[in-house]
Amino acid sequence: MDILLDMWIHAIYNDPTVQGSFSAPVVYYRNNTGNPLTSFQLLGERWGHSKTTISRILKKFEELNFITLVSFKGKHGSMIYLNYYLSVMFDISDVMIDKEEIAMNMQLPIHVPEIEEEVCVSETVIEEQITVPENESCVPVSHMKFIIKKVAELLQTQGIPCCECSKTRYILSPLSACIDTVNQYTLNIICPYGKAAYRFELTVTPEEKLAVSLSDETDMTAVKGGV
Repeated sequence: MDILLDMWIHAIYNDPTVQGSFSAPVVYYRNNTGNPLTSFQLLGERWGHSKTTISRILKKFEELNFITLVSFKGKHGSMIYLNYYLSVMFDISDVMIDKEEIAMNMQLPIHVPEIEEEVCVSETVIEEQITVPENESCVPVSHMKFIIKKVAELLQTQGIPCCECSKTRYILSPLSACIDTVNQYTLNIICPYGKAAYRFELTVTPEEKLAVSLSDETDMTAVKGGV
């Protein structure tokens, strides 16, 4: 309970100086970086427990639906979001937490499944709605289609009506040449009447597992756009 209280005392919401706080109330220990990412080792030092114990405690909190733990692969660390914080503290509705949307906002890797894996995205968007350049991207076409489906799913949750329509088309066009670090695209969302209702700019950075292989982790470093 002391650990849970400590997290509630250090919750930040909707603060432009703290990354990830616009998604939901996030635990931030005010280290003057504005970055709420932390590690089990640092939390263990703070709370006087081992990393294994911290992992077990946070997992138990998540099972009880006290928190949402967003962990990233490698050495990126984890973020802790508090469930029910807004309703308890301010008597307003709590917000849904989408872990992959947080990864996009934090410019951290999201998992793009292998082709043979079952891809769990909204059935609202099917492949026939998506147009991707076949030979002008360093990122595999299957990966780009998955990313577009995920972006459409996120935009639908943000209230963009075109992403709810089965006749909407999504057309991706490259803005930059194929380079090793950054790939820029324009994503046009075309309504059934042929009008470009929305236009977004995507910046995609593939990460490498080894020098000779492309990772299945794709960092969506930016998704910008508008009407």
